Amino acid sequence: MKRILITGAAGFLGSHLCDRFIKEGYFVIGMDNLITGDLKNIEHLFKLENFEFYHHDITKFVHVPGNIDYILHFASPASPIDYLKIPIQTLKVGSLGTHNLLGLARVKNARILIASTSEVYGDPLVHPQTEDYYGNVNTIGPRGVYDEAKRFQESITMAYHTFHGVETRIVRIFNTYGPRMRLNDGRVIPAFIGQAIRGEDLTIFGDGMQTRSFCYVDDQVEGIFRLLHSDYVFPVNIGNPDEITIKDFAEEIIRLTGTNQKVVYHPLPINDPLQRQPDITKAKELLGWEAKVGRAEGMKITYDYFKSLSKEELSKEEHKDFSSYIK
Repeated sequence: MKRILITGAAGFLGSHLCDRFIKEGYFVIGMDNLITGDLKNIEHLFKLENFEFYHHDITKFVHVPGNIDYILHFASPASPIDYLKIPIQTLKVGSLGTHNLLGLARVKNARILIASTSEVYGDPLVHPQTEDYYGNVNTIGPRGVYDEAKRFQESITMAYHTFHGVETRIVRIFNTYGPRMRLNDGRVIPAFIGQAIRGEDLTIFGDGMQTRSFCYVDDQVEGIFRLLHSDYVFPVNIGNPDEITIKDFAEEIIRLTGTNQKVVYHPLPINDPLQRQPDITKAKELLGWEAKVGRAEGMKITYDYFKSLSKEELSKEEHKDFSSYIK
């Protein structure tokens, strides 16, 4: 049985990856310090013989006994609310954490895939974004802690590949959604749906003409799975190129939820990207991958998930008190 270590296992995407690799017959070792993750996302796996969980911070030395065939590095705050509250931790998990895992991959002779992001492109001047675009990032802006952590992560990963011969893969993830997203994480889909369910006005930042391209989580996981098992070492965009303005998306949410909330506008945050659309030519050619789940289908599943949450979860404004992590 192949053994795979998945960091960020209790997060939204990490938990879905745990499910997929369990389904594929792997022995899955989940690791998470739970600073933003939630054990509820993986509690259904605890009873399985081919799953174990380590409560550990990967910015400290990482030891896993036994052989490891693959490592998926998905540990990182990913929501703007989180990485603005814990900027140092965000930088550390992308730098020290990645360094530790690359060292582990080298020792274990494991293939490692790291989760990069469309945010490496910053507020892009090229549209749609191809993998050979270097990006437009403000290194000292508030979002720079996340963007630069991921850019460094890519650089050190490639250095370990070229200098130490470690088998590495890099996925650049575009906006992904689905069940287990955190309702109050600051991203547009859970924000809009939460507001609609609670009967609040839908909040748009800026004029609403900025665009996003949303990929359903099952499609994202399939792309990651294929990339891990490919022989391509350079970054690959995985996302759904079906682009929509935030203003039009707000109207879609109102129709989906059957509510009649009005839309209110607030100033756009600093360095918030105005356009986000992946060029997935490489994913199609190298992996035979493209998104299959349309937004209407995926959003219905996601809305049904959020509707199933308790009133307490729906009304929760703060995810977690980060004070114990801030030193």
